[in-house]
Amino acid sequence: MKVDDDIRKGAHGRRARRGGRALRRVPRERGLRIAMLAPPWIPVPPPAYGGIESVVSLLTDELTERGHAVTMFAAPGTTSKGTVRTLLEDAQPDMIGHALYEADHVARAFGMIDKAAAGGEPFDVVHDHCGFTALAMADRLRTPLVHTLHGAFTADTTRFYSAHAAKALLVAISRYQLDSAPREVHATVVPNPIVVDDWPLRREKDDYLLWIGRMTEEKGPHRAIEAARRAEMPLIMAGPVQPGHERFFADAVKPHIDGAAVRYVGEVGGTVKTDLFAGAAALLMPIRWAEPFGLVMIEAMACGTPVISYAEGAANEIVRVGENGYLVADESEMARAAHAVGEIDPERCRASVETRYDVHSVADSYEAVYRRAIATSDREVQIADVLGSEAAPRTIVKTLTA
Repeated sequence: MKVDDDIRKGAHGRRARRGGRALRRVPRERGLRIAMLAPPWIPVPPPAYGGIESVVSLLTDELTERGHAVTMFAAPGTTSKGTVRTLLEDAQPDMIGHALYEADHVARAFGMIDKAAAGGEPFDVVHDHCGFTALAMADRLRTPLVHTLHGAFTADTTRFYSAHAAKALLVAISRYQLDSAPREVHATVVPNPIVVDDWPLRREKDDYLLWIGRMTEEKGPHRAIEAARRAEMPLIMAGPVQPGHERFFADAVKPHIDGAAVRYVGEVGGTVKTDLFAGAAALLMPIRWAEPFGLVMIEAMACGTPVISYAEGAANEIVRVGENGYLVADESEMARAAHAVGEIDPERCRASVETRYDVHSVADSYEAVYRRAIATSDREVQIADVLGSEAAPRTIVKTLTA
């Protein structure tokens, strides 16, 4: 694996052709035409839980404010400062991951992207957050595609990315995620963003601990309950029980909910969510899986609320011990750390995420990524001309230019 060291080099104006159509290397001073491909499951921004949708929303709004023309292809109910195109009849919050809806969504988006090019108003770049379909078919699209890796690598996804990684410019959301990728994945690291000013800094905390996320075993709500019990501190839990996880919730979580030691408030959003983060003594992250990022961690830290996490996945990058939280091995250590969080300065905790994760710096990085993708696409055309074939497949050309 290799990180693109020259990701910020930019591009200069030039025109080239591929397959009989004009391709433009976009000057740095001109805004880009960006097709933002959101997942089809949940509206953007999400009404409650939805990490990828939050990222897409913030990035689209920031890029639009910078003068880029961003068209977001997203689920019905989406709102944005950019232009919104909804492709399916309904959002599909209970069908997340089903290939039928993702394939339908991506195919329709690709059709509109091709139609825009044929009509003389091509997009400069496509930014894909969908999953797998768009990347697998990226070499069928004339517009260069950037694909953000939002998930952890498993045996199945490793095989997928080994086969398809060369079809687009890839972005990892943490160093840990990139280090766990197959050798065929060449990517730069751009973390997920937040708008730090949207999260209220609260210096005086209440005495409760907070757990928030999907009610799944790997996220560890049952371990948070045990840690809070050992710490003798009340726990507030928030997050959805998604299809397929009802039995786990009923067996491992629900029996402990008593409205006092353990409260469950369901899915939360808006000021309810921000107030929960801001008031908590600490956010518990008892994860037992390769979490590639963990957006809730930086949301809590922006409120001056420290995070106590198992040393799994990207938590090792995000948590700075003694500055914005603690890394622990088990529930006993988590309970002990809960009594030490008062030693962490809320303002210093918030400052730890401002320079690293605020949407302004993240958008800077993505602008450089987009221009890199456009420049790479132009180099492919040059090599195709040398080889005597305007329509040389992108996957072959990328191998030659690596």
